[in-house]
Amino acid sequence: MTKMHNQSIPLKRLAGWLGVVGVSIAAGFPIVAQSQGVLNPRPSIFNEPPYNQTPGTTPGTTPPVAPAPVTPTPTAPAPVTPTPTTPPTGTSPDAANNIVALAAANSSFKTLTAALQAAGLTETLSGTGPFTVFAPTDEAFAALPQDALQELLRPENKQLLVQILTYHVVPARVQSTELQPGEVPTVEGEAINVKTSGNQVTVNDATVVQPDIQASNGIIHAIDRVLLPPNL
Repeated sequence: MTKMHNQSIPLKRLAGWLGVVGVSIAAGFPIVAQSQGVLNPRPSIFNEPPYNQTPGTTPGTTPPVAPAPVTPTPTAPAPVTPTPTTPPTGTSPDAANNIVALAAANSSFKTLTAALQAAGLTETLSGTGPFTVFAPTDEAFAALPQDALQELLRPENKQLLVQILTYHVVPARVQSTELQPGEVPTVEGEAINVKTSGNQVTVNDATVVQPDIQASNGIIHAIDRVLLPPNL
C-alpha cells in the first residue's frame, strides 16, 4: 500500500478512533457558499459626455428618430423530434435501483452516501457490477468520534477513505444465505472474516442487521459497525 505522508491524521490514531464508541454525528454536511462579484457592464464613465451620446450624433444635435419597428409575422416552429437517450457507458440500465440509488433513498445510509460521494465511488458502484456491499448504517458511523469522520471526509484524505469504503465491498453478488464462514476477498484487496450462527451473520466485529437489500447491480447487507482494513 502506498504510504500517505501528507495525511492529516496518523493511521494508528484513526484505527483507535474506529474502535471506540463515541459522539454522534450530524447526518447532513454543510455546503460552503461563496459570494461572487458582479461586473458592471457599463462603468460610470460611459454616462458622461461625450460617451453618452447616441452613435452617429455629435454634442448639441438632436439624434435622428429611428423608424418604427416592423413586427415580423409569426411562423409556426418546425416540429422537434426528441432524441432518445441511453444510459452512460458502464452504468446500470436500471439506474433507479442500483446500489448507490438505493443507499441514497434509504434513510439509514445518509452518512454512507455522503462518504461515497466524497470518495468518488458513486460512479463505480452505479456500474454493472455485480457488488455485495456491507453497508454501515448511520448509527454505525455515529459510533465513531466526530473528529474521525470529519477528517476522513477531507479532500486530502480521499485515498484513505476509498481504502476503507472498498474494504466493505465484495466483487460478487452474495445473498446472506450463500455466505459461508471464512475469509472473503474485498475490492480493497484484504479479506473480511465472515461467521455464521443460525440466522445471524457477522463480518469481522460487525453484525448484519438488515440482509439482502436487492439492487439491480448487486446486493446490500446493512451492518452495525464500520470495518477497518487490517493493513492500516
